[in-house]
Amino acid sequence: MQQYALETKSLSFKYNPKGPFILKDINLKLKKGEIIGIVGLSGSGKSTLIQIINGVIPKRIFGFMEGSVYLNGENVADKELSYLAREIGTIFQDPDCQILFPCAEDEMAFGPENLCYDPISILTRIYETTKVLDIEPLRYRNPNTVSGGEKQIIALASVLTLNVGIMIFDESMSFIDENGRKLIKSAIQKLKTQGKSIIMVEHDLSNLEVADHIYLLKNGTLEVFKGVIE
Repeated sequence: MQQYALETKSLSFKYNPKGPFILKDINLKLKKGEIIGIVGLSGSGKSTLIQIINGVIPKRIFGFMEGSVYLNGENVADKELSYLAREIGTIFQDPDCQILFPCAEDEMAFGPENLCYDPISILTRIYETTKVLDIEPLRYRNPNTVSGGEKQIIALASVLTLNVGIMIFDESMSFIDENGRKLIKSAIQKLKTQGKSIIMVEHDLSNLEVADHIYLLKNGTLEVFKGVIE
């Protein structure tokens, strides 16, 4: 039996036990080194699905959940958020929500420092991350003085220094221009060659040209995208 980097089995969720299901019987399989795109209208459940995958639901946001999520064959329900943070990274729409420090290097060091990695390991991870993303000139820059795309790349680098295997891009190209989108797409393709598994949640189909497969989340169900969002 094939082991997936991430798999959801018969996943359903609602916030209120007496309310309707936001997600209904979601079965998603993500292979190592694969890029999956998910599209859907506002309110279709995309954010809820992301929060379940990265463990925020039900560990911090509660509700009624059925089914399971598996990370490398292991049930996410059995894992602490600190463990999941080492395995799954999320890049959000607005990089300002993730960036805390006036120097990109400090931003990249923050996650590993919080997880108590030793200084040599942290510097090694920063060096390797800047090489993979080809952003050595940004290492000592103030994120507030760079372009929107470069700022989003710094946010991405701050997640990658944790050496996560799965990346979730939550409409992360919404607030940047065409040059910025090219930077992010190039970075995503590099991560794919590194064996990272990637989920791109988008409303703009043109951003999903790098995806191997695209799915539509509609009325709480996930189906293969056929070219039209209704």
